[in-house]
Amino acid sequence: MQSKQTNSNDHCASSASECRTCESAHSADEPVLPKRGLLSALRLYVHYLSIAVRSAMQYKTSFFLSILGQFLVSFNVFLGIYFMFRRFSQVGNFSYLEVLICFSIVLLEFSFAEMWARGFDTFSQTVRSGSFDRILVRPQNLVLQVLGSRFELTRLGRIVQAIVLFVYAARSGTIVWTPAKALTVIFMIIGGACLFSGLFLIYAALCFFTLDGLEFINIVTDGAKEYGRYPFNIYGKKVLLFTTFIIPYALVQYYPLLYLLDRKREWYYILVPLLAVLFLLPCRLLWRFGVRHYQSSGS
Repeated sequence: MQSKQTNSNDHCASSASECRTCESAHSADEPVLPKRGLLSALRLYVHYLSIAVRSAMQYKTSFFLSILGQFLVSFNVFLGIYFMFRRFSQVGNFSYLEVLICFSIVLLEFSFAEMWARGFDTFSQTVRSGSFDRILVRPQNLVLQVLGSRFELTRLGRIVQAIVLFVYAARSGTIVWTPAKALTVIFMIIGGACLFSGLFLIYAALCFFTLDGLEFINIVTDGAKEYGRYPFNIYGKKVLLFTTFIIPYALVQYYPLLYLLDRKREWYYILVPLLAVLFLLPCRLLWRFGVRHYQSSGS
């Protein structure tokens, strides 16, 4: 009798220990690792990237054909712009080369975000398969692990095309280049990549409650890439207000573009794209909320 009671107590203690472990894993979205620091996280991220590159190089022909495919797919969008301006000389007071600069920068922003934040874009699969349960118990930053779970290196095809189009339009004399304008372009790319990454993070956070991905989020990711080929003011004042204060696409596209084209000369237009980085804050809060309320899919 005493032996059975001892075994029962040990079983209860073990169950309580497991519950405490599970609760601690769900109570915070990131473990605190003061000794590792940012440098250790960066090393881990580079390690994840090196694994992705080595994996892609195992099938070189397939990899480079996929890059070529991405180049050709986005090239169709360029053809749409080209044939439109064969019919119309301007769209909303913007010329063909000015729109081309706008399109190439937005394509760069989206492609960089899709390449390095693809883990969030495919997060519904991670939740459904139960893989996120394993991520929770690892002593590493959750966001870092999800980022490192997948890299879409084939998006290099889109990046190459965007750079080619940008160089072509930039050398046409449309923009009188200065160091400030070059810095503005860099800030546009950084701010835009952070903005689209934040949208992918929102998509991932919603997967905690739905398990399946919500397709409507494509309206504000892939959709933004499509209608972002033209300056947002051509869609009307309401759309411009929405893309300024709700989802700040205009901060990384329309307003800095005005500075590049000398339609606005105030110095603070250089820094406007960096304001889009603040969009990551509410995205991050939604992610933390989702992690705290996460329940395993049972897979």
